[in-house]
Formats: sequence, C-alpha cells, structure tokens
Amino acid sequence: MKILQLDPSLTYRPEPENHQYRNYKDGPLVDRVKMTYNLMHTYQTVDFVKKKNALWSSCTHKKMSVMEALSLLDNLVDESDPDVDFPNSFHAYQTAEGIRKAHPDKDWFQLVGLLHDIGKILALENEPQWAVVGDTFPVGCKFQKSIVFSDTTFKNNPDAKHPVYR
Repeated sequence: MKILQLDPSLTYRPEPENHQYRNYKDGPLVDRVKMTYNLMHTYQTVDFVKKKNALWSSCTHKKMSVMEALSLLDNLVDESDPDVDFPNSFHAYQTAEGIRKAHPDKDWFQLVGLLHDIGKILALENEPQWAVVGDTFPVGCKFQKSIVFSDTTFKNNPDAKHPVYR
C-alpha cells in the first residue's frame, strides 16, 4: 500500500530551527554548487544572452499548461541550490506554501512563489543548468561584489575584460 504524502517538504527539507539557508561556504552540496556558478560566471556573457534570447524568446517551442510545466520540474534537481538535493517541483510547492502561510491575503504572491523557477524547464531542453539556474546577475556591466562567488568565478568571463562592459 502506497502512502500519499501531501507535503514532501517535510521529508526532503524539514525546517529545523535556526537553519541558515543559502550557505555557500560549507555543506554536502557546496562543491557542486560552486562548479555550477563557476561555469555560469565564465560563460554567461552579453553575446551568450543575445543568442539565447534569439533562440527562446519566440515562445513557440512547446505548448503546455502551467501544471504540465511544473510537473516537468519533477525531473530537475537544481545544481546551484546549496540547500536542496531533490526535484525542483517540490521547491515550487514549498515556496508557494511558505508564502501562503506568511501572506494568506496575497494570492498573487503565492502564485509567483509557485511559478518563480518554471523557466528551469529549459534545462530539460538541453540547455546546460548553469544557463538557467542560480542567482541571476546583469551582463554588459561591471560584475558586482554582491554576486555569489564573485571573488573567484568571473576571472575567465570575456566580458570582465571588455573595455565597455567592465
């Protein structure tokens, strides 16, 4: 007999008291996370972003419902997240539920929480994870110190040496 667990976050990410999320310094996933950010910060350039925008911005590649897109996230574990090592669909529902508990009067906010990572399905369309996961940063300008791992990961990004972008 299969037991249906309505809230997978209780198993996959129990909420211990005083847990510090977004820990990029140590932990079991930090090597994977740092490698993902290193690739991201090396290869995400103005030229790369322009090419991907031209490829994907038509929104004509597939047609699916939001629920179908969310279910695709069952097949993705975000390599940039230092806190989780389970399918991203669980994270979507966790986020929406956390917002619902904190802001029960803001249904729009709950929806945003549910959908905030839906673009990661591009990783299932052969885009490398470093191109669609992680904390975003602007291209075409100087890389800010507030960017995760910025002190070590931008050294091989061609835009860091570009006379206008740097």
